[in-house]
Amino acid sequence: MKLAVVILAAGQGKRMKSDLPKVLQPLAGRALLEHVITRSRALNPSSLHVVYGHGGDAVRARLQDADLRWALQAEQLGTGHAVMQAMPNVADDELVLVLYGDVPLIRPETLRNLIDAAGAKAMSLLTVMLADPEGYGRIVRNARGAIQKIVEQKDASKAQLKIREGNSGIMAVPAKLLRKWLGKLKNANAQGEYYLTDIIAMAVKDKVKVTPFIAPTEAEVLGVNDKLQLAELEALHRAERARELMLAGATLADPARIDVRGDVTVGRDVFIDANVLFEGKVTLGDRARIGPNVVLRDISIGADTVVNANCVLEQSEVGATCSIGPYSRMRPGNRVGNQVHLGNFVELKKTVIADGSKANHLSYLGDSIIGKKVNVGAGTITCNYDGANKMTTTIEDGAFIGSGNMLVAPVRIGKDATTGAGSTITKEAPDGKLTLTRAKQMTIDGWKRPEKKK
Repeated sequence: MKLAVVILAAGQGKRMKSDLPKVLQPLAGRALLEHVITRSRALNPSSLHVVYGHGGDAVRARLQDADLRWALQAEQLGTGHAVMQAMPNVADDELVLVLYGDVPLIRPETLRNLIDAAGAKAMSLLTVMLADPEGYGRIVRNARGAIQKIVEQKDASKAQLKIREGNSGIMAVPAKLLRKWLGKLKNANAQGEYYLTDIIAMAVKDKVKVTPFIAPTEAEVLGVNDKLQLAELEALHRAERARELMLAGATLADPARIDVRGDVTVGRDVFIDANVLFEGKVTLGDRARIGPNVVLRDISIGADTVVNANCVLEQSEVGATCSIGPYSRMRPGNRVGNQVHLGNFVELKKTVIADGSKANHLSYLGDSIIGKKVNVGAGTITCNYDGANKMTTTIEDGAFIGSGNMLVAPVRIGKDATTGAGSTITKEAPDGKLTLTRAKQMTIDGWKRPEKKK
């Protein structure tokens, strides 16, 4: 059967005490709903529906580029009512997987097992064994262990409240049967809502097989209702991603102090120190070493490269056997070759550096093309911006840039050229020659430093 995923994302989230809709609250740098959509896409559904309500304009604006089908739940009358809003765009021959926009850690593998247990004449339900089932609907089974119904917390008897198996709300149901059961829902309950869970009793009555599948972990089905729960899920997500990196072969100095807010690929024998933040798409080559307090964002790091402490590197490519930092900054658009050294307080922007070059101290290199085995002295700045236009500095192979240089672009430093310390270079420095600028040094006799009046 084709798969239609329906994500319920219309809740207001009053307990968040936030102007931001609940499903847009951030988890690992992305909205809760974005996590659910990403995990849903891993199932290759034929259609993906989002039921929205509170803060609907903001929700749709945040996800306007995604290939989604939207259904408005103007009044929040329960989960059953929410699913009804999506059903006009779901075909009878589809299997409907119901997910929730505030349950972000559900694993695709778990969902695949759930889907496999359903079919044209059978549905499946994801349950969870809870240490504290407070707030969850309880799974009521008969003596043979078959599910009879789900009872919501506010409608449960004292005996039912002792049941530890809770309803996650996640289910896979054939669309034709789901449409029929939704049409029979009543709101005669403590909340006055149309509960999606009431279709379980209808399925049992119609002798439709209901297959329960217990979630492997409680974390997968945890929802978010307030900022405390959001922080708890952040910690669980952090632990999950750290575990993935370690299973991929990386050594983490402290798995509790690493944040992965994107997709990280690691080679063999990678070492990652404490308090490292990954964002976007990050690739670390074999034996790469990442020091403490480093931010890596949309970047590839080559094999045997060391990124020392307190660097912020983004949207760049770094080759093999390089040494970066400490306290280096890469703004977007850099390509760094192999065996390059960039030392403390060196900043790059839209710069290409070829193999074997180095800038070890206190330099800014922007809109530059730097050849092989170039030495950039301390305190060098490429003056690339005139207030309206960005211009290029070209430094050819083997050039030696003296300390304290101002290279005023557009300008070319020739092959094997040398520039003297303290020079402001505004014209081409010829190949293989020394180019420098020097103001005449003067000493003024009789001059006195001004003093403050007492």
